[in-house]
Amino acid sequence: MPSDTRSGALDPRGAADSGAPTHASRIQGALMGGALGDALGYLVEGDSRAEITAKYGRAGLVDLTQADGPVHFSDNTQMSLYTLDGLLEALEWANDGVGADLNACVWLAYLRWLASQGITAAARAPVPQKRWIDRQSVLHHQRRPDAACVSALVTGEMGTAFRPLNPQSQGAGALTRAAPFGLLATIPAETVHKLSSDAAALTHGHPSAGQSAAAFSWLIHALCAGGLGLRAAAESARDRAANEKGADASLLSRLDAALTLSTHDGEPLSGAGLTDALGLGRVAEEALAVAVYAVLATAAPTVSPVEHFLAALRLAVNHDGASAATGSVAGNILGAYYGEAAPPEAWLQLGEAPELIRHLGADFIKLTVG
Repeated sequence: MPSDTRSGALDPRGAADSGAPTHASRIQGALMGGALGDALGYLVEGDSRAEITAKYGRAGLVDLTQADGPVHFSDNTQMSLYTLDGLLEALEWANDGVGADLNACVWLAYLRWLASQGITAAARAPVPQKRWIDRQSVLHHQRRPDAACVSALVTGEMGTAFRPLNPQSQGAGALTRAAPFGLLATIPAETVHKLSSDAAALTHGHPSAGQSAAAFSWLIHALCAGGLGLRAAAESARDRAANEKGADASLLSRLDAALTLSTHDGEPLSGAGLTDALGLGRVAEEALAVAVYAVLATAAPTVSPVEHFLAALRLAVNHDGASAATGSVAGNILGAYYGEAAPPEAWLQLGEAPELIRHLGADFIKLTVG
């Protein structure tokens, strides 16, 4: 991992300069950052702020070293990695000169994830050919799998934007797996936007879920391919969301609040103040807003990538809501911006299956940026 002496290479308030990380580093950083943020939040998933402070003290959960036992990521990371593998399969087919429906490849990857959880889909569901990721036992553990994901996948039907499954589902499960789409730097942003929205519809049919996932992948793409700073990328994602036909009002209001509140002087919002302003993070637009706020409110030109990563994730997970989702999304964003300089070395030693994540990241790098 690059040393923290690179802390001056980026100004999180503006655009990346010539010392910005490579795209390969951004890919690995985003994947690892998301997994570590997910793991931190998973330690307090379902706990209230009062329960968190009662267990960890007034500052709340601040480090993975506070875990009582081994550190685990949740189904957020499992699904994100399977999304990546679905993209990998489509890219492999393309490299062999065979056209493949990218969203179908992602759906088949999700069916393989479902099988890894010991859950059987309906008889009409296709049986995908096993791939390397399916042999990784660490991904077979049930980590509170998202109910909407499971209920959609067990039907054996492929949801689409025109024929959505779970039309009332707007949970964060559609959001937390969307970062890999934004890492496709050689694909136009509009294509990334559509791909991630279509993939959300595989399991979550509510428009806000698809629009939130699309805004998130747009933000990641703006960092990786557009070279924008954190605030500029977030503003770009908000503007694109506003231009969507039938734009979801809740998503826009949450993103507006996150952008506005993050400019205020003084201590960042936390605990009840954070969730009162932006929501609990249990639905997609709330989780995105909390993560964006946590990243922007802790940004400063004088802090190192590691310091910013720690401050943002501590803010993102110490609240009453869906801590794993908000931690995962914040980690993805910071990793996409700073690259491999963001995750602390100590956390890399404590995190679950870092070699697996690096392996998938390396495969993705080979097929996208060489």
